[in-house]
Amino acid sequence: MRLALYEPDIPQNAGALLRLGACLGIAVDIIEPCGFLFSDPQLRRAGMDYLASADMVRHVSWQTYLAAGVAGRIVLLSSKATQLYTDFAFSADDTILLGRESAGVPGFVHERADARLRIAMKSGLRSLNVAQAGAMVLGEALRQTGSFPA
Repeated sequence: MRLALYEPDIPQNAGALLRLGACLGIAVDIIEPCGFLFSDPQLRRAGMDYLASADMVRHVSWQTYLAAGVAGRIVLLSSKATQLYTDFAFSADDTILLGRESAGVPGFVHERADARLRIAMKSGLRSLNVAQAGAMVLGEALRQTGSFPA
């Protein structure tokens, strides 16, 4: 299981997701360009001292991310998806892909994804914070696959 962040915009969200990955033993792929520098104090503040324990791989583009080889399915979280994440059967080698906070992911990323999932929400509201959404779906994926750390 992995998390992948597509061109993240907000350093606090990236830091929170890196901390989540470190605490749960989940590798995090950062697909650049990012909307911040990795030296950003807000990234460090959100990730705290957990950043040193994070298993993070930075990719300079979507193409280099794909060229590095994705082991399992790419599971995209999208407010445009029709399938609920709670109705999806996760596999231990899935990568949960999160889009940019400001724009999601472009069409070619949607097309490449093996599955597109959404979180059920109250009508009329657009989306959750990306770090919260990632934590919810990752938690369900780890529960289903029995992959929480001991």
